[in-house]
Amino acid sequence: MFELTHPWVFVLLPLPWLVRLLAPAFRQRDDALRLPFFAALTERTGAVVRDGATVVAHKRRALLVGAVIWALGLLALAEPVRLGPPQEITKATRDVILAIDISGSMDAVDFPGADGAPQQRLAAVQDVVAEFLEKRQGDRVSLIVFGSRAYVQAPLTEDLDTVEALLGQTQVGMAGPHTALGDAIGLAIHSFEASEIEERLLILLSDGNDTASRMSPVNAAEIASDKGVTMFAIGVGDPEGTGEDRLDMDALSDLAQRTGGEGFFAADSAALEAIYNEIDAQTPRDQDTLSWRPREPLGHYALMGAVALGMVLMLAFWGRGMRRPVR
Repeated sequence: MFELTHPWVFVLLPLPWLVRLLAPAFRQRDDALRLPFFAALTERTGAVVRDGATVVAHKRRALLVGAVIWALGLLALAEPVRLGPPQEITKATRDVILAIDISGSMDAVDFPGADGAPQQRLAAVQDVVAEFLEKRQGDRVSLIVFGSRAYVQAPLTEDLDTVEALLGQTQVGMAGPHTALGDAIGLAIHSFEASEIEERLLILLSDGNDTASRMSPVNAAEIASDKGVTMFAIGVGDPEGTGEDRLDMDALSDLAQRTGGEGFFAADSAALEAIYNEIDAQTPRDQDTLSWRPREPLGHYALMGAVALGMVLMLAFWGRGMRRPVR
């Protein structure tokens, strides 16, 4: 399919004809012989006195080629383009960071699975999060794991298969035995700063208290709120536990609410799956679709044709006289 970028240029198509029709002929003065007895000579010889000006005698071939050159020049100015097939690009409108606790307590085999049998906490989380990722195709997702320290396991990407694979390779204790909630939130804030997308969602999952952060979780949550980050906090530990292994669900909920999010407690795999489904429903996947068609400019071909015809015309009439007296 072809398209003219500036089709209005063709209103100039009759311009040479109008100039030829309305503009006066070009006149040129030449040297001449002055005769004192010119009047008597013309009277005796019966010659008819005419204007001594001359005009260019254009041949039809030259006029035709000139018209084609003019049309090709206008076609080049109109900027013709060849349109390719439509292309669509989808762009995520929300960034999602999954921050998952892999401290030593996540190795406990006390989390009821779908069949009621106890399984490792981290293994249950990996299964549910993998299903969650399948529903978020089109979003940009990052994976942060934290224990005594917080690390970016996968930066923000639309390749969710890779995020899922990296999550499956994550093991308990890789980031240390303790829990650094504040550092995980702070690292998520830093990761979001590299993005221009305004909607930012942090899903934080932990099974214990903050015991190793260099940044206070409350301060981190306040900064996250200022940066436009909404946090959902999920607890999967034991609220009746002691020491570092005790899950302080009130503290997690408070952190989430400071950012406009919510806190959830999952007692088993079914509850954990329901929580992720709830989060998915509250923050549905959203995309911007950009549609465009490749444009190949063709104006230079018309210009090359006009130049070539002009050169042919010059060579064909070079040295030939193209003047005749006016009658």
